[in-house]
Amino acid sequence: MGKTYFIADLHLTEHRADITEAFYAFLDHHMTADVDALYILGDFFEVWIGDDEKDPYALQIAQKLSSLSSLGIDLFFIHGNRDFLIKQDFANACNMTLLPEQAVIDLYGTPTVILHGDEMCTQDEVYQKFRKKSRGWWWPRLMLAMPLWYRRRVAANARRKSIENQKGKPPEILDVTEEAVAQMFAKHGVDNMIHGHTHRPKVHTYADGKVRTVLGDWYSQSSYIVVDESGKQQLLCHPFE
Repeated sequence: MGKTYFIADLHLTEHRADITEAFYAFLDHHMTADVDALYILGDFFEVWIGDDEKDPYALQIAQKLSSLSSLGIDLFFIHGNRDFLIKQDFANACNMTLLPEQAVIDLYGTPTVILHGDEMCTQDEVYQKFRKKSRGWWWPRLMLAMPLWYRRRVAANARRKSIENQKGKPPEILDVTEEAVAQMFAKHGVDNMIHGHTHRPKVHTYADGKVRTVLGDWYSQSSYIVVDESGKQQLLCHPFE
């Protein structure tokens, strides 16, 4: 029976060997010949400053992912707020397809919108201003034209500001709003949604039958969604040993 998997918010970095090992274990255990596809819904890496960095750690990850194609597994990627500068060169190295920031897929007969999810955190106005700028046409081009050392400095400063921005804010400010969720469902005309970003793994079922499933981060657990051909959808989280 075919299966499809979804993951997000791994925040991979060479400084967190435990997350890397958990990800490799996930691939080795779950990515078998009966799997149809793996979707990565953003923040796969802790930071990404451009495909031209040629970081040995990232290239090792790419090699691991590219091996999925030999099993007949299709790999798809949606950008997150940490890795929106991933471009076609790295995608080619991984044998993966880049998707738009919101995509509707046919999930074994169930139309499903998939996304990273940060655009639905509309109460965090400071972040939304940065998101609008960073996803525009000029800012990414400007950044990628800068030398790598400068981009590393910009990324470090952005991370520091992000941490400062989150301090003291009520948790609900950093979560999606119900209004934004309703608008997303209506925009795409679907009853099923899968996203990450908030690090709040949960299955939300609404009175009108719509379902929104949120993936967890991988800071202390592996978190994934698996859907089989019957349409059964499971959110699973396994704490690191």
